[in-house]
Amino acid sequence: MRRDPNAVETLASLEARVIACERCPELRAYCAEVARVKRRAYRGQDYWGRPVPAFGDPAARVLLVGLAPGAHGSNRTGRMFTGDASGVWLYRALFRAGFANQADQRNRDDGLVLEDALITAALRCAPPGNKPEPAQLERCFPYLRAEVEALGDLRVVVGLGAIGTRAAAAALSAAGYDPVARTPFAHGAESRYERAGRPRATLIASYHPSRQNTNTGVLTEPMLDAIFTRARSLLTG
Repeated sequence: MRRDPNAVETLASLEARVIACERCPELRAYCAEVARVKRRAYRGQDYWGRPVPAFGDPAARVLLVGLAPGAHGSNRTGRMFTGDASGVWLYRALFRAGFANQADQRNRDDGLVLEDALITAALRCAPPGNKPEPAQLERCFPYLRAEVEALGDLRVVVGLGAIGTRAAAAALSAAGYDPVARTPFAHGAESRYERAGRPRATLIASYHPSRQNTNTGVLTEPMLDAIFTRARSLLTG
């Protein structure tokens, strides 16, 4: 797939800005403290402890928007949806749908590569209790908007969870996409957006692959697979 040099440069610049971000001092202090204390199972590991940038293909036509890094997941590994149970579910589904070269995800050096997909989040720092505050989401929002703007061939946006889906919809609108069909949040619900000079974008809502959902059967692997099968069909159809 052809790489847009401008998108590559823009996303690289965004990555540097995200990592250096200090917009939420309370979150920076919390993440640093988690990285200092560590969880016993990871006591011998170096924690990332900083804001987590987007991960994936700079030429992606599919954008995934999650909630926030996990305190001992992405805040530890420094890569979106890596190092916790949510990532296990997500990357297995992406692999089965052909968006990832492998299902395994452990750390930034495990060889995982995404094809035609970019993963980001509504909030880039791990929030206490995994519950971001509205003001924190608002401060982080410009990064998400800039990522949507940078992906010039964006076709599909997958919102992981209600917060991720709301943030994705807001970012599309802020980046100049007009909603032509909106659907309330539900697993598999689709909304369509249009912007002059760009392909139509479809926002697909999904339940978040959190333990709370996967352990209770609210989200099953076939349900998650269906989201990315649909994303693939929108690219090819």
